[in-house]
Amino acid sequence: MTPQRSSRARRVAGAAVVVAALTATAACGGGDNDDNGGGGGKAAGFNAGVKGIANPSTKAGGTLKFIGKQDLDSADPQRQYYGMAWDFSRFYSRQLVTYATKPGPAGAELVPDLAQDKAAISNDGKTYTYKLREGITWEDGTPITSKDIKYGIQRIWATDVITGGPQYLRQVLDPGNTYKGPYKDTAPDKLGLKAIQTPDDKTIVFNLPKANGDFEQMLAMPAGSPVKKEMDKGAQYQLKPFSSGPYKFEKYEPKKSISLVRNDKWAKASDPVRPALPDKVTVTINSNIEAIDELLIKGEYDLDLNATGMGQAGRGKALKESKDNVDNIQTAFVRYVDFVTALEPFNNIECRKAVIYATDFASIQQVRGGPQAGGDIAPNMLPKDVKGADDYDPYGVLERKGKPDVAKAKDALKKCGKPDGFTTNISARSNNPQEVPAAEALQESLKAVGIKTQVESIDGAESASITGSPAVVKQRNLGLIMSGWGPDFPTGQGFSQPIIDGRFISENGNYNMSQTNDPKINKFFDDALLETDPNKAGEIYKQMNHAVSDLAVQMPLVYEKNITWRSSRLTNAYSTGAYSGRYDYVSLGVVK
Repeated sequence: MTPQRSSRARRVAGAAVVVAALTATAACGGGDNDDNGGGGGKAAGFNAGVKGIANPSTKAGGTLKFIGKQDLDSADPQRQYYGMAWDFSRFYSRQLVTYATKPGPAGAELVPDLAQDKAAISNDGKTYTYKLREGITWEDGTPITSKDIKYGIQRIWATDVITGGPQYLRQVLDPGNTYKGPYKDTAPDKLGLKAIQTPDDKTIVFNLPKANGDFEQMLAMPAGSPVKKEMDKGAQYQLKPFSSGPYKFEKYEPKKSISLVRNDKWAKASDPVRPALPDKVTVTINSNIEAIDELLIKGEYDLDLNATGMGQAGRGKALKESKDNVDNIQTAFVRYVDFVTALEPFNNIECRKAVIYATDFASIQQVRGGPQAGGDIAPNMLPKDVKGADDYDPYGVLERKGKPDVAKAKDALKKCGKPDGFTTNISARSNNPQEVPAAEALQESLKAVGIKTQVESIDGAESASITGSPAVVKQRNLGLIMSGWGPDFPTGQGFSQPIIDGRFISENGNYNMSQTNDPKINKFFDDALLETDPNKAGEIYKQMNHAVSDLAVQMPLVYEKNITWRSSRLTNAYSTGAYSGRYDYVSLGVVK
């Protein structure tokens, strides 16, 4: 998932699944329903959207109002990489498979969307075949075909035009990067990528050079969305994507506002996933974080698009005056520190262990907002909802309740030949909430054992060229890098591979900031990717995560939690495992 993304049933019973889920969890949600199935317009109760579904309702109509401090990174499905953009795109884009509209971990299960069923997998896990549903149409009423899906996916290869977005599909389908994208495609139909075949308009076949058990997870990303070739405007497509979902763009002013209205050519019978309750969906962008919290509390908007949690003042007021409108959501993000193993003295495992033993995790947790608004202290790197996660804690962080073990820290310093400590720098992003204060808390605890540090504050927008550049990291002696990561999709590959597999180290935009390149760890990924059974793959990722912990190349701090506001008008609000714990936007409705 990426620095601030996210993330996120193997079968679906049909359109009744949403209604059944809402009905079954009505008691958990705590909302009053009228005879027509509408929410009562009352606050559902503290954590109702975490325990189940807050204000469950099947009532349609009204305008769902988002507000956010930051716009979508792109409205173009192939260019999106922010988790909130992936979540929002479900209003207007569909994929062969998507995530179940269910609360909690069940929301991370894949279900058929444009396809009739999940893939028929053959050829030792290298061939995926799908048959498309009947009645799936574009916003102009024309049928969505297998060729539209292939064309949309092919756009990922046009990296000189379609910038941004995940590259998994390109890497898996064409590891040699021989295809150049549809804009340079010499085939008459611009469908020259050989790894995808469309024998007819209702059939699409993917041929992988090498099996990858997470392939369907990659297709569930917006990058797997169809694009109608005749409507493709290249880089400008993001200003008005052509809808394959229940809503279409009425107006989009980047960095200002979005307005979606119903797509009257969308047929509910062809879409068992999306309830499509509101008549209209709007987004207002406001860079003032404190003002956003005030407007939410006043009831002028329904929820925060960015889902990064309320600020200190806003959450204090909300918890005191309107606690029934608040959810304390466990996200899928881990806040952690990378040890840059290419720099001395962190090329020595004992020096890394010295930092872990000297760190006051409880103090850092408090700086980030405490257990409630900051998150639980993390004993290892895998988020709780990723298969393979457990409580492995080789340094006894939980046993010592997050407090430092000075004796073990000093012993580790002796073993690494630095009995009097050493000097290094800590990188922290100035515009990432509480990251600099957390770095300063780390600095204070390390001082007690003679480890002297300087906190280097950087602009998060420049992190790809600073902490993402091994050369710059070396130049600035950034031995410790404050980091945060959430899953691109809820598996060990989707979370861990970009940040720990040595083959992902790059000269720029590098996310393996510890610069770990351990053959044993790399092989765990290769073995897990051959598994089509997610439980068996999870066992391999558990071993991988334990090996990472034993190497002490990353120091997890907290499993992130935040305080999230939902208006009293909002219905069907629930935290989903599909999008790093944020609400499942496409299920939301409002009381008019």
